[in-house]
Amino acid sequence: MKFIYADAQDYVDPNYNFQEDRHAPDREPYWDDMFPHEILKHAPYDGILVSRAIVGTPSATGKYSQAQAMRLSRVGAREFLRFNSAENKNKPLFGDNGAFSYSNQKTPPYSASDTVEFYADGRFTHGCSVDHIIFEFDKGCTGLSGGSEISRERYDITLQLASEFYKESKKIGKHFTPLGVIQGWSPDSMALAAKNLINMGYRYLAIGGLVPLKAPQIHEVLIKINNEITKWPSTKLHLLGFAKLDHLHEFVQYKKIASFDSTSPLLRAFKDSTKNYYFKRNSKLEYFTAIRIPQATENLQLVRHAKTGRYRQEDLLQLEKTALDSLRQYSLGKRALGSTLKNILAYAEPLITTDKSTEEMTTNAIKSLEIKYRRTLEQKPWDLCKCDICRSAGVEVLIFRASNRNKRRGIHNLRIFHEHLKHLRKK
Repeated sequence: MKFIYADAQDYVDPNYNFQEDRHAPDREPYWDDMFPHEILKHAPYDGILVSRAIVGTPSATGKYSQAQAMRLSRVGAREFLRFNSAENKNKPLFGDNGAFSYSNQKTPPYSASDTVEFYADGRFTHGCSVDHIIFEFDKGCTGLSGGSEISRERYDITLQLASEFYKESKKIGKHFTPLGVIQGWSPDSMALAAKNLINMGYRYLAIGGLVPLKAPQIHEVLIKINNEITKWPSTKLHLLGFAKLDHLHEFVQYKKIASFDSTSPLLRAFKDSTKNYYFKRNSKLEYFTAIRIPQATENLQLVRHAKTGRYRQEDLLQLEKTALDSLRQYSLGKRALGSTLKNILAYAEPLITTDKSTEEMTTNAIKSLEIKYRRTLEQKPWDLCKCDICRSAGVEVLIFRASNRNKRRGIHNLRIFHEHLKHLRKK
């Protein structure tokens, strides 16, 4: 089961100045910054996925600039991502279409032929057929029963485009592996879609529409698909956008799952309010809470307080400085835990206080934070972790503050998660 990381230009500045919170004045983001596989000694994943939705098209902008999109097409994804070292040059590069980005459109904005052209230009090793995401899910439907009119239309569109894509994909050559994407509104409809894709010639199937599903529902889907494709032993499965990483150990049992893609470990670093720093202890995955110390002049909540007069700007800036200084001193053994925690929580109060907050609500929120922050500070995971990120950034990686710290924490999470996956694979 290979972990394919879905990249969204998640690189960081290796020379970022944490004390002054600034980049070098002559920094050029793409050229000077580093991808996770560059800033760490080893890639924290088994391959990379690039979505057309991230790259963008003339009619729909993505995260890539026009110059970057042109460079990707000119030199290929591996060189663009600088994923071409001796260690990484043979690892897979997946492409997909980013079905979530056009989920509100009647039909996908891409054809089978222009998708194949995108994969060919990018020199991908694997590419997913064009699909149209189905959000409906009803485990009680049997065969092709049930399903709304929209779901059934998308089901047919996905299979028709998969048929066209498979034929077009043969033009790329033997170095390219096409993946037929499965969509459906029930385990049965998805299993029958898998059978259709195999009959078209696919031997690598990608299961789409998993993001909104709970772990038990994904199990139901996998059991049905496995039962349907068991007569084709060479068939492999890929899980698209698999975000149930806390349940990963449950899915290792499915031998046909050859790969899955996810950004979850990195995204959790700044989208999860409590479990945003991964830690591996005795083969188990643990989580710590990063300490939120945002910039007073940029955080929307604090700026709003300053504008309304609830807090003075100079007071907020002083609280911010005191919290940062205290945490850094504590990490060096120059300040006690109690006073450090007190200063951090003093800055947390305006962060969690809104116009609708009562005194009791604020007090309870502070107490909850104190428990989480105390655990982080007492155990000092930044000192225990030996990854390149934590060794170079130290306590800064545990500070929830702006992109360069948060993405570093995300890259650390990728590395810890990948180590955890390797343990599960051996087990």
